[in-house]
Amino acid sequence: MPEARQENAKIKTMRTLAGKKALSAKPALHPSFTQYQNAVQWMQEGKFDKARALFEKLTHDGAPELLERSRTYLAVCERNGKKNGLAFGSAEEQYDYAISLLNTGNYEDARDQFESLLKKNAVADYAHYGLAILNSITGQAEECLDHLHKAIELNAQNRIQARSDTDFNDMADDPRFTELLYPEAL
Repeated sequence: MPEARQENAKIKTMRTLAGKKALSAKPALHPSFTQYQNAVQWMQEGKFDKARALFEKLTHDGAPELLERSRTYLAVCERNGKKNGLAFGSAEEQYDYAISLLNTGNYEDARDQFESLLKKNAVADYAHYGLAILNSITGQAEECLDHLHKAIELNAQNRIQARSDTDFNDMADDPRFTELLYPEAL
């Protein structure tokens, strides 16, 4: 008889554990929760334009639980986006800003700034030089060589500067890079 009681106790324990497992199972989250998390992260990083685009999408087709918060954050992004609109007094200021982005690892934003400079002035040797550095750092050898070639073509001093620039260390083993920097050795 004591054996029967022990078996009943085991069954009750298993049912309780089984019941707890069933209760602790997490329901599948709506895909908009991931988008919401990404938008909040971008907002915290100061990338208000990117965050705003996601919050706008969430206010239209996001999970109902996120609707009000998305609207609130959308307003925050719009307000901060207007405040943080970048205005540069000169191309040199924009170049300095792009270099600061590059130095802090914000490669995508740095690329946007360099390309913006080139849209305004296609013969801005310093913008080509900056893109060459960026492409070297990000492992894009062909693009690096193209922009460095253009920078040197526009201003021969860029060749001398590139020879001692440690940002081109990843390109040092590429014979095309060496030929570009030391054409007199050929």
